[in-house]
Amino acid sequence: MGNTAIRRGCCWALLGLGLAASTGWALEATPGVTVQPLAQSQTAWNGQALVYPPGQAEVTALRIDIAPGAATGWHQHPVPSFAYILQGELEVTLQDGAVKRLKAGDVLFEVVDTAHNGRNVGTEPVKLVVFYTGAAGKTLTQAAQPR
Repeated sequence: MGNTAIRRGCCWALLGLGLAASTGWALEATPGVTVQPLAQSQTAWNGQALVYPPGQAEVTALRIDIAPGAATGWHQHPVPSFAYILQGELEVTLQDGAVKRLKAGDVLFEVVDTAHNGRNVGTEPVKLVVFYTGAAGKTLTQAAQPR
């Protein structure tokens, strides 16, 4: 998939994620507009409730690429974050041994304050967009050691 197609897919994914509302979808399909719900959750993938941090709201979006065989290293997020997998195969492991495997098109509601490691288990780069719903001045990611 070329960069233009990835950017276009990413834009539609962002639009779909941004249009979700707790009582339904904020945009109705009309001629020329298609709405495809991607995901909606009140919990991270491990069942932990999602809670926004106090303070001035700040949303950060990052595009992250992980080479085949590479890993993020053990880390944790003190704020809720959500990822959309654009390309590749990602395996996320928690310190308790729980594992989640994701592929292109999947959405991940990341764990909060829980050490985890992401690893590319495929043969092509993993490309993902991550949205952090934090607070101004709050750290998004911290190095962590599995217990």
